[in-house]
Amino acid sequence: MAPPGRRRYSFSPLTIVLGLIILFSSTASAASAVLGVDLGTEYVKAALVKPGIPLEIVLAKDSKRKELSVVAFKPSKGGVLPAGSFPERFYGSDAAALAARFPGDVYPNLKQLLGIPSESDVVKVYNGRYPALQVTGMEGRQTVSFKSGVFAEGEKPFSVEELLAMELKNVRENAKALAGKGVDIQEVVFTIPVFYTADERRALEVSARLAGLKVLGMVSDGLAVGINYATSRTFPVVNEGAKPEINLVFDMGAGSATATILKFQGRTVKDVGRYNKTIQEVQVLGAGWDRTLGGDALNTLIVEDMVSSFVELPGAKSASITAENVKTHGRTAAKLWKDAEKVRQILSANTQTQTFFEGLYEDVDFRYKISRSKFEELATDYASRVEGPVNQALAAAGLTIEDIDSVIVHGGATRTPFVQSRLETLAGKSKIRANVNSDEAAVFGAAFKAAGLSPSFRVKEIRDSDIQGHAYGIQYMFNLKERDQKIFTPTSKLGAIKDLPFQMMGEFEFTIYQALPGAKDDVIKSPVLHFKSGNLTRAVTKMIDSDGCDRETFNNYVQVRLNPTTGIPEVTSAWVTCEAETTEAKGGVMEGVKNLFGMGGKKEQEPLKEGESSSESASSSDSPSSSTTPSSSVDPEASEAAKSAEKKKKTVKSAITYHTTQIGYEKHPRKEFKRMQDRLAAFDASDRARHTREEILNSIEAFTYSARDLLEEEAFIAASTTDQRSQLEKKISETSDWIYSDGPDATEDVLDAKLKELKDLVDPISKRKDEAAKRPDAIKELQEAIDGLRSVMPMVEENIKAAAEASSKFAEEASKSSASSTASATESATTSTDPMAELEDDELLKSTASESSAEPVPTPEPAIYTEEDLRLLGETAEKASKWLEEKQNAQKNLKESDDPAFSVQDIKDETKKLNDKVMQMMMKKMATLNKPKAKPKPKPKSTNTKKSKKMKKTDKPEEEKPAETPANNEKGEGEKGPSEEELREALKKAGLEDKGVRMENLGFKKEMQGEDGRPLVRLDLPEDASEEDIMAAIDRATKEGREKLAREKAEAEAKEKKHDEL
Repeated sequence: MAPPGRRRYSFSPLTIVLGLIILFSSTASAASAVLGVDLGTEYVKAALVKPGIPLEIVLAKDSKRKELSVVAFKPSKGGVLPAGSFPERFYGSDAAALAARFPGDVYPNLKQLLGIPSESDVVKVYNGRYPALQVTGMEGRQTVSFKSGVFAEGEKPFSVEELLAMELKNVRENAKALAGKGVDIQEVVFTIPVFYTADERRALEVSARLAGLKVLGMVSDGLAVGINYATSRTFPVVNEGAKPEINLVFDMGAGSATATILKFQGRTVKDVGRYNKTIQEVQVLGAGWDRTLGGDALNTLIVEDMVSSFVELPGAKSASITAENVKTHGRTAAKLWKDAEKVRQILSANTQTQTFFEGLYEDVDFRYKISRSKFEELATDYASRVEGPVNQALAAAGLTIEDIDSVIVHGGATRTPFVQSRLETLAGKSKIRANVNSDEAAVFGAAFKAAGLSPSFRVKEIRDSDIQGHAYGIQYMFNLKERDQKIFTPTSKLGAIKDLPFQMMGEFEFTIYQALPGAKDDVIKSPVLHFKSGNLTRAVTKMIDSDGCDRETFNNYVQVRLNPTTGIPEVTSAWVTCEAETTEAKGGVMEGVKNLFGMGGKKEQEPLKEGESSSESASSSDSPSSSTTPSSSVDPEASEAAKSAEKKKKTVKSAITYHTTQIGYEKHPRKEFKRMQDRLAAFDASDRARHTREEILNSIEAFTYSARDLLEEEAFIAASTTDQRSQLEKKISETSDWIYSDGPDATEDVLDAKLKELKDLVDPISKRKDEAAKRPDAIKELQEAIDGLRSVMPMVEENIKAAAEASSKFAEEASKSSASSTASATESATTSTDPMAELEDDELLKSTASESSAEPVPTPEPAIYTEEDLRLLGETAEKASKWLEEKQNAQKNLKESDDPAFSVQDIKDETKKLNDKVMQMMMKKMATLNKPKAKPKPKPKSTNTKKSKKMKKTDKPEEEKPAETPANNEKGEGEKGPSEEELREALKKAGLEDKGVRMENLGFKKEMQGEDGRPLVRLDLPEDASEEDIMAAIDRATKEGREKLAREKAEAEAKEKKHDEL
C-alpha cells in the first residue's frame, strides 16, 4: 500500500472519457467568445470576438458604439425601500439623464476611484465635482464607498468595485445579446493606463470577478493602440538588418494623458519542422503620463467660468447667491457639468458657442457664451503640460524626438485644437498621424489580444511586450540594519523574473513596495506584498547534519515575477543552497564506470611493453593485491587509491516553504466577497422580476385596447349577450384606470390576476366567434371523408370476389394436372424397348423444356381484404354520418351566443378517424403487393425407368459427343466442325453402336432449334468424358432450361397483370 498522501487511485476508462468530455466541452464553451474592454474615465467601449463575429463593437441598449460609464439607482415613489427590496438600475445615457433629478444616486466616472484611499486628493476632487454623492470610506478598508438614500439606514455602503461590477455586467449582457443565444462570455482583456498602480489593478480584477469575468490580461492603453496599428501592417524584419519602426502614441482622454513609445518590427523565427515564419513584434520602450490632464480638467475650467459669470448676474446678486452655493448644489452642478462637456466639444469645431439654463439656481435663468480664444486663454496652464508626458516617455526610452518616426494620436481630448497645435510644435506636423480610429483603436487592440490569448481563436501572430510603469523594491532587516534594494525598473517587462539573493541562516521576511511619485516630486513607497519564510531553520539544520554543508556557504534565494496578466509582483519559489565537500576517486565517474564493467582503470589499459606478454602484465598487476606478507602494515593498493582520491565541493539545494500576504489593497475576506456577490445577484433577480412585471403590465394594457376593438366587431357581438358586453366594458374601464395608478407598483401575482379577469370574460366569447367561423369548413372536410370511405367499399368487395374466383380456378387446375400426370406415367410404361430409339427420342438431349418436363401450375393471388374489413368500413362510415347529423341538429337549436354543441376540434378528430381507416386499407394492400411471390409448383413428371436401366447397362449416355479440339473454344458459328465419320468414330470409342443414330453437323452454336421448332442445347464434353460426366452435363442443361422457361413465364405474367389502386 502506498504511503499516505501518495496513494494512487485507479479510474475506469468510462470515467476518464466522461471527465475529458466534460472538461473539453466546458473549456470550449467558456472560450467560445472573448471580450475586449476599453475602460475609460467617461466612456466604456467593448469589442466582441466570436466565431463568425470578428472584432465587432458591442452596442449599448440605445445602439451607441460607446456607453457612458455611469450607473444610477432610481428612487422609489414610496420613499425608502424596505429591507430586501432593490431599486431599478439604469446605465449609460439613461443613467446620466437622471443626474439632474436624482444627483445623489447617479455614480459616474468610477474608474478614477478604483483602489484609491478614501483620504486621497483624488477623492476630494471627485467630491467637489459631484457634491450630492455621499462618499465614505469602506468599513475595515481604506478604499472608497458610497451611501445611497434609496435604501434603509441599515444597508451597507456600495464599494467602487461593486458599482463598477454592475457596469461590467451590463456590458457583458449587451455582448451576449450580440453573440447570440446560448453563448456565455467569461473572459476579458482590459485596457488600463500605464500608470495604474498595483492597488488599482487589483481593484479592477475584483470588479471583473464580481461581474463573472475572468481577466485574461491587462494591456496599457498605448500598447492596445499599437496592437491595433499592427494588425493591418507588416514591419521591417530586423533579422535581415532592417531598422525597426519607432512610433509614439499620445492618448488624451477624459481623465488623463499618456505618451507611449512603441517599437514595431518583424522577426523571422523557427516554425514547425524545417520551416521559418515571420512574426510582428510590438514592444513598449518607455511611457510618460499626467494623471490630471484630460477632458474633465478642461471641463472644470468651463464650469468655473460658468459659475463666476452666473453669480455676477443681477438676479443672482439680489438673491445673495455665492459660487459655493452653486457648486455644492447637486442638481445645479449636474446641469453645469453636462453642458460644459457639450460646450468644449463644440469649441473643437467652432470658434464660439452658447448655452442656456432655465432656472439654473433659485429660479434664476442663465445664458452662457464663450469663444475658443477665451477657452484657450483659460487653459493656458494645461496647454503647457501637453509636452510633459512626451518628454517623460522619451527619457524613459533613452530616445529623442528625432528618433520618432510618427506620433499616433488617440482619445477624444486630442481633438482639442490647442492640444493638436502643441503636438505639432513638438514633433513636427509631418509626423502627426491620424491613421487609427481615435475612439476605438484601443478597444480593438484589447479584443485582438484577447483572441490571441484564447485557445479558441487563431489570429495573426503579433508578439507584444508591455511594461508596468513603476519601479519596485524590497525592504528587509539584515544584521539589525534596514536594507532597501531595487528589483524592477519602470521599463521592466511583464513576465520578467528575478532571483533575489539573501544570506540568512534562520527565518526572514521582506516587503515588496512600489515606488510612486508624490505630490512634491518625492517618492512614496507603497507596500504591495509581504514575504515570510516558513521552514528555513529546519532546512539549514538538516543540510548541515545530513549533507555536511559549511555554515559559511549558505545562501537563500526568492524568485519574484511580474505577473504576465496584471503586472503585479508575485513570489513563485524560494530555496536555500550551500556547499559541501565530497570525496571522489581520481579519474572521475568514467573510470568508475569502466571498473564496474571490468574494463579496468587507466593503469590496466596501458599498452604492453616490448617483450611483455598479456599474462605477465596481468600477473604483475595482480601480485601486489594478492600479497599477504605480515610485515607490511599498509596495503599498497589502498595507499595508492588514497593518493589518487581528491576532495571536491558540490552545491546542495533545498526548497523552503513561505507565506505571502497581499498588503496595500488587501484581499477581500471570503465572507465579504460572498456578501457582495449575493447582493449583486439579488439586484439581478430584482431586475428580472421587474422586467417580467413590466411585460405583464404591457400585456394587460394591450389586452384592454384589443378588447375595446372586439366590442365593435359584428361577429363578437353575435357571439355574446348584452349583459356580457356590458360587464366586459365595465371591467376594461376599471383596469385601464388601475394600470396608471397602482399598476406599476403591483406584484407579479396581482398583475397575473388582473390579466386573468379580463381573459375570463373575453376568451369564451372569442372562442364561440372562432368556432362559428371555422365550423362550416370543418363539417365539409368531415363529409368528404365519409364519402371517400364509402367510395372505397365497392373496390374492397370486388377484391374479395376476385380472390374467391381465383381460388376456385386454382383447385380445378390442380385436379386436371394430377390426372394428366397419371396418364403420362401409364404411356411411358408401354414405350418401345429399342435402345437406339430411346437415344433418338430422349427429350433431354434436345431441350430442357421438353414435353415430358414439368410445367408450373399458376398460384392464385392471395386475398387482400376480408369480409370483416368490409363490415368495419361500413360501420365506421355509418357511425360518423350519424354522429354528424345528431350534432348538426343539436347546433340548430342553439343561439350564436350559446356554447356550441360540438367543437371544431371534435369534427377534426372524427375526420382523422375516417382518414386513418382509409390509410389502414391502403397500407394493407401495399403490404400484400410488396410480399415476395412464391415459386409455382411444377407438375409431376413421368419417369422412364426403362431408359435408366439402359443407361446403367451401357455405362454411356445417349448423347452426341464431339471430340474436344481447340476449335471448341476458338471457332465461331460459321466455322467447320467435325465430320460424320469423326462423330461415328467417337461413338465407337465410347462403346455405343451407331445404328439408328442420325449424324448431322450443327456447327458450334450454343443454342439452336430442331425441325419441329423445339430448342436444342449443345453439350461441351471432353474426349475422355465418363458416364457420370455426361449425365451431370445433361442434368445441368435440363435445370438451366427449366429456370429459363420459369423466368420467361414470370416476365410475361408481370406485363399482363394490371394493378388497380385504391
